[in-house]
Amino acid sequence: MTNTANSGAPNPKTIGTKQPEVSYVDRYAVRVVTLNATGHVALIHAQKDNYYKLPGGGIELDEEHMVAAAREVQEETGAVVAMRAAAGCIATTEEFRNDLHQISYLYAADVVDASGKPELTADELVDGLTHEWIPVRQALAKMAAAEPTSELGRFIKARDIYLLGEAIRKLQI
Repeated sequence: MTNTANSGAPNPKTIGTKQPEVSYVDRYAVRVVTLNATGHVALIHAQKDNYYKLPGGGIELDEEHMVAAAREVQEETGAVVAMRAAAGCIATTEEFRNDLHQISYLYAADVVDASGKPELTADELVDGLTHEWIPVRQALAKMAAAEPTSELGRFIKARDIYLLGEAIRKLQI
């Protein structure tokens, strides 16, 4: 499976409104509910725009979804994970923001080695990305309580609250 549509994915929740006069750039991304040995989830905080998100990011051309998911978790948290392949794609979102049309696919993973360090991009460093491991429902509460200071942060907040809620429901975590 490549970075294009995942035929086994659930119907997406739409965030934003498709504007007929806009020519959109398509982007495909993965998000990951990453659980450590104590059942805590990885939560990323973007200090610059004051929002919380799940680990994840863009799927590279011809990259398998689960490979992209494991790569993004390791880049953003330093953790090596085992993907929960049997769970498949848990939820999806379709986002329309400015000229971006993005489909995000949510997967689950378990940490197998948490000794690594994040390898953040220059943009992620500017955004002040940090991560923590906290109980799942506490992560959802932090996401909901945050007041993002940008449109991007507000889109990410809506997306990841929905995705984590679906993971809680479907995985019974």
